[in-house]
Amino acid sequence: MKVVVIGGTGLIGSKLVGKLNEHGHEAVAAAPNTGVNTLTGEGLAEVLKDASVVVDVSNSPSFEDNAVMDFFRTSTTNLLKAETEAGVTHHVALSVVGTERLQESGYFRAKQTQEELIKASGIPYSIVHATQFFEFMKGIADMSTDGDTVRLAPVKIQPIYSDDVAAAVGRTAVGTPVNGMVEVAGPDQFQLDELIRKALTAKNDPRTVITDPHAPYSGAQVKETTLLPGPDAQIAQTKLTDWLAQQQ
Repeated sequence: MKVVVIGGTGLIGSKLVGKLNEHGHEAVAAAPNTGVNTLTGEGLAEVLKDASVVVDVSNSPSFEDNAVMDFFRTSTTNLLKAETEAGVTHHVALSVVGTERLQESGYFRAKQTQEELIKASGIPYSIVHATQFFEFMKGIADMSTDGDTVRLAPVKIQPIYSDDVAAAVGRTAVGTPVNGMVEVAGPDQFQLDELIRKALTAKNDPRTVITDPHAPYSGAQVKETTLLPGPDAQIAQTKLTDWLAQQQ
C-alpha cells in the first residue's frame, strides 16, 4: 500500500519510511524539504494521490505556546481536508503518553487539539501514544534548566528507543484503524530526576540535577504516574542500558 509519512525526513519519520519500504510498501517521505508543507497546503494533493494511509509524525519547529498551537491546528486541519479529498482510509498520528494529563503545558494542549481534530474528522484513525524517547533526555534536561541546575520532580518515566517507536507506528499504519489510542513504552521504569542525572553524567555534562517535587515538566505539574502508560501498553524490547552502550 502507499503510505505517506508527514515529517518523513525526521528522527521517527526517516526510520518509519525505511521500515515500511523494507516490508514491501510504498512509503513516501513528505516534509517541507521534499516539497510538501502542511502549514500552507503546498504539495499535499499531489503526494496524497493514491495513498491508502497517512502517518503524521511531524512536530512544531517552535514550542512557544501560541506557535505550537498554531502549528498543530493549521497543519492537522489542512492535512485532514486533503486526505478527505484524496480518499485516504487510515490516518495515523504519533502523540505522547500522558498528553491528556499535561494540559497545563502549551505543547500538550496543542497535541490534545491535534487529537481532537483527528477524532472529529470522520477518517478512520489510530493515535499512537509513545513515552519519551531515549534520544530526548538532553531535551528534558534543557527545558528544566536554570543556570547550571536542572530541576526535576521525582516521578516515574518509562522511556523508549526511537527505533521501537517507529516499528510500533509502522505496525499500526499497516493494520486496521483502531479508532482510538495505542500506547507504547520502553521495558523499564526510572525516576525522572535520577534518569536525567545519569544521562548528564554519561555525557560529562556539568549541570547539577536538583530533585524538586514541585518542578514542572514542560510547564505542567506532574504526579508520580503522570508520564507512565496504562496497563495495556505495548512494551518494547530495547533497554536503556543497551542503547547507552551503543552510544559509546
